[in-house]
Amino acid sequence: MRVLLADDERMLADTVAGGLRQLAMAVDVVYDGDSALERLGVNRYDVAVLDRDMPGRTGDEVCRRIVDSGATTRVLLLTAAAGIRDRVEGLGLGADDYLTKPFAFAELVARLQALSRRTAPALPPVLERDGVTLDTTRHTAARDGLVLSLSPKEFAVLEVLLRAGGQVVSAEDLLEQAWDEHADPFTNSVRVTIMTLRRKLGDPPVIHTVPRVGYRLGP
Repeated sequence: MRVLLADDERMLADTVAGGLRQLAMAVDVVYDGDSALERLGVNRYDVAVLDRDMPGRTGDEVCRRIVDSGATTRVLLLTAAAGIRDRVEGLGLGADDYLTKPFAFAELVARLQALSRRTAPALPPVLERDGVTLDTTRHTAARDGLVLSLSPKEFAVLEVLLRAGGQVVSAEDLLEQAWDEHADPFTNSVRVTIMTLRRKLGDPPVIHTVPRVGYRLGP
């Protein structure tokens, strides 16, 4: 899952982003609405988490722009206003969900996972192919019943490959979906992560390289 987090409370935004990255999410962080619109114009996000009360362009304005553009990005609005009228107003902007501050981190994660499953085509929280099972809710992975100990990045790459359903995924697409905007496209990060993931998945090999094209998971 790739997430855009826009909140002018920098400490909160950075702390939340760090927690989400530990759960294998690729997170870009900005602190104002103008920067959020810039990122949305460049990158494709599964979910945008927007503080309604940011200075400059508010989260409400950014939400309207996302909805008007027809983008598939889901929107979760954050606000300190907890009244029913405020929630109704936020959802009326076209937001997909609404969460009041202060919030429990676990609830934010659950809402993000639920929103990501609304993208088309919808996929179940537990992905399985050729003996490899990945539970995106419990954040566990296994092969043939043997639990795997994966790093957040290995987990994210495996999820992208499983969601591809056996189709080839290019290194560029892996960078787009599993890394954040600070990833250097000229590094060998993808190749190294694939290598360590293959080792942990064991034999027979289940991740295959398609020369000059990318990677696929399958027999």
